[in-house]
Parts: sequence; structure tokens; C-alpha cells
Amino acid sequence: MTLLRSWVDSANSSETPFPLNNLPYGAYIPAGEQTPRCCVAIGDQLFDAAAAEADGLINIDGLLLAAASDWNAMMQHGPDVWAAFRARLTVILSEGSADQATAEKYLHPLAGARLAMPITVAEYTDFYAGRHHATNVGTMFRGAENALPPNWLHIPIGYNGRASSVVVSGTDIRRPWGQLKGPNDDAPRWGPSQRFDIELEMGAIVGQPSNGAITVDQADANIFGYVLLNDWSARDIQAWEYQPLGPFQAKATATSISPWIVSKTALEPFRCDTPAREIELLPHLRDTGPMLYDIPLSVTLNGKTIVQTNYNELYYSAAQQLAHHTTSGCPMRVGDLLGSGTISGPERDNRGSLLELSWGGKEPLETPSGPRSYIEDGDTLALHGAAQGDGYQIGFGDCVGTLLPALDDPFKG
Repeated sequence: MTLLRSWVDSANSSETPFPLNNLPYGAYIPAGEQTPRCCVAIGDQLFDAAAAEADGLINIDGLLLAAASDWNAMMQHGPDVWAAFRARLTVILSEGSADQATAEKYLHPLAGARLAMPITVAEYTDFYAGRHHATNVGTMFRGAENALPPNWLHIPIGYNGRASSVVVSGTDIRRPWGQLKGPNDDAPRWGPSQRFDIELEMGAIVGQPSNGAITVDQADANIFGYVLLNDWSARDIQAWEYQPLGPFQAKATATSISPWIVSKTALEPFRCDTPAREIELLPHLRDTGPMLYDIPLSVTLNGKTIVQTNYNELYYSAAQQLAHHTTSGCPMRVGDLLGSGTISGPERDNRGSLLELSWGGKEPLETPSGPRSYIEDGDTLALHGAAQGDGYQIGFGDCVGTLLPALDDPFKG
């Protein structure tokens, strides 16, 4: 597919992450108001879809964006409404559209816009589906010969996280307190995390409910779109708490997502296969076609790139993760968020966490801001991602967070 041209001139640049081919879904808060409105990004503008619907420019049977503050209401209507809405937007915003004169009043500059959470997260599950990441972490803690747990090549491993702590890009993150115990400590102590980290992930948003086991193909059809996702992680809290039930408070501080949801339709030209299987999966999890996407990803620390990798490194696709999630009969809801797990590649600069980049703090990463084993107060971390098409790209908007110092001891008398 080549660039689709729009009467919004800035959308026709190969440099914009938001051409007409993309039309990602977001939410913004108009000046002087408090309630977010549904919008889409087009070039350097946002298009107020809620206002356009209220005025009759968009008329999709059953869709009531004007009464919604996020995209959950549209998701629940299903793929036919998703497709009709996207088709109508494309007509309105295409070069030569008869709707241009009417539609121009719904455009607002992206620069300076107050962006809000694009969905209400129903529940949040985070997976551990990147083989390079799992191998690196396992090697650090168990040795190369036992790097992968015995189940890892058979099922996507995950844990249930906190929907309440998912925040939109631009939200500051506060260094957490927790119970810590190092390998040489006689007893645990209470203090601020000293090994605070990021995880470069993608998030899949479930757009249709299910009740009972579904196939990989059904799972793929139920996914509404994708976001960048940063699973902030307190490694020292995690090291003490994770046995035997896995991560808990170490992952509960915050999870940041990009402000824009990129639809599966926009990503369709970039589908690709998962990596070669070392062990054949059981029938209910087997690949039925290309289920991943070729999306270059990167991380910057205080504006300087420290990681470059690709979503195609993931071992299990989001569809496989969702299908596995349902096998016990677990109901899935509109607005459920599935984190992919850290996406790392084979080389050091492909590693999607500081835990890996510094090899557990033993090999500090040299950056223009100074050596880093983990995040320091005041550091700004940003995740970036955009699929590269023929003369265009499909981007997510940056997923940004700045680490603030820990508050005073909340339990000090």
C-alpha cells in the first residue's frame, strides 16, 4: 500500500506518524472543559470525531461518540461498526473530499493538546512473551543452561496486573517505596526502590467480549488495536516478592500507554510471522498465518536513543496471548489490555529494559546523561514506534514518562 493523500497537507509527509493511512484513535480535553472527547490524529492535527458526529457529519447506526469520553462505546459495537467508522473518516479526510469545508472546523492543532486515556481499561494482563528478554533475565538469575522455564516454549506466561495504575503518556511517575532485601542482607528493610526500570512493550486492546475458550483467529478478530506500553518495574521490590507467585507490588506503580490506538486495519500491510518454533505448539495455540507486525521500536533516555528493536521479535502474538487467556473459561471484556512482555532483540542495543542493558547493574550503560544501571530521579524515558510503509509511516505517538523522587516515608510518624 502507498500513501493515501489527504486535504490536510501535513498528513501527506513521509515524516508524519499520522497519515490518512493511520487515523489512530485518541481522546483530548478541549480548552476550558474537563471531559475528554474522542478524536483521531491526522498529520499535525486532531480531528474532533465526537463533535463531527454530534453535528451529523458522521452518522454510523448505533454509534454515539458524542456521549462518550473514550473509545469503549465504539469497541463494543464490533468490527462492522469499526470498519464503517474508519471508511467514513477516510472519505471525509481524503484529498478532494466534498466534506472538506464542513470538516475543517473540527480540526485542532496536536501541539499543546491535552490528551487523555483513549480507553477505560477493564482489566490488565502482562505477558512474558519475548524470548530474548526471557533468556537474558533467566541467564542472569539461573544461568544459561536454565534460562527459560520448562513451560516457556509451550505457553505464553503472564500475570494479572492493575488496571487502576494504567496511565496515558505524559503522566509523571513517582519512585515507589517497598520492602527490599538484597542477597547479602540479613533481613528485609523498608525504603524507596533503587532499581527502578522500564520495559519496552506493545499493548493489545480487546474490543469484543468473550465467555469461554476462543481460537487464535477469533482472538485476532476481537483485538481492536495496539498501543505502545511501558511496564514500569521496581526490580529490587520484585526480587524479594516474586517467589512463589510472581510480580506484585513491583509492577503496580504505573503502566504507561501511548495516547493513540492504532487499528489492526492500519497495521495490516505490516503483518509478519512469529519467529521459528523450536517446539511445535499444541493445536489451540498454533499459528494460523502472520499474526505479528513489523514495527521498529526504540527507547530514548533524556532524548538520546538507548534501545532499538522490533515488535517482530516477540515469540507469541497478541492473538495467541488472548486465546491462551481464555482457555480456562476466563471471560474477556471490552477494554481489556494485554501487555506483550518486554521486546528485546539479540544484541545489547536491542534490549528493552535497563535490567538487560546493564546486565543487572554489573555493566552500567554509558549515556550522555551519565552512566545508568537503572533510572535516576528526573530521567525522562520515551518509547517510540512506527511501521515503515512506501512513502509513509504508521506511528503511535510517543509513550513518555518522567521519574519523580520518592515522597517522604508514608508511614513515618
